[in-house]
Amino acid sequence: MFAIIKTGGKQFKVQNGDVIFVEKLNAAIGETVSFDVLMLEDNGEVKIGAPVVEDAKVSGKILAHGKEKKIMIYKYKSKKNYHRRAGHRQPFTKVEITIG
Repeated sequence: MFAIIKTGGKQFKVQNGDVIFVEKLNAAIGETVSFDVLMLEDNGEVKIGAPVVEDAKVSGKILAHGKEKKIMIYKYKSKKNYHRRAGHRQPFTKVEITIG
């Protein structure tokens, strides 16, 4: 059994018990959140939503919040004395998936 869920503008293929990293969710650690299910497969039976599957329940328990590794952005134009440096750390939420 697996499902395709949508959260944070991205789609994820998940199974029961998977631990995934998604865009930061506004919920406390230990809370349960539900996700929009775009497709659900159960023992060969496939349900495709238009746009979501109505009777499918996929939820996740929030395990942690954090920030990704820092990425450096550097802009440079040769012979123009132009250079800019910046860094960014994308926030994430670690979620354990439960289907059903």
